[in-house]
Amino acid sequence: MSKGIQKDVLNAINKKTGKTISESAVKKLASGVDASTLQNEAELRKLIKQVSDVAKVKVPESTVNDIVKAIKASGVSASNLEAMVKMMMNR
Repeated sequence: MSKGIQKDVLNAINKKTGKTISESAVKKLASGVDASTLQNEAELRKLIKQVSDVAKVKVPESTVNDIVKAIKASGVSASNLEAMVKMMMNR
């Protein structure tokens, strides 16, 4: 992901959550994500929990289920993750 996109994503995250999340926290999370993370439901749920912990935002189990279902249905892969992030930033 390019530097400009990284900064835009971080700014969007901070704006939408109303929290200040550090770049290092995002990088730490991102470093643990690979293609298999998005294919393995247990790993995906773990990632969602880690993100909610970093953002200090409680995510109800029903929302976690919806996120997992949406990712599986969309066939999101690591290769098109940047496009998904850009789409989410425009919401």
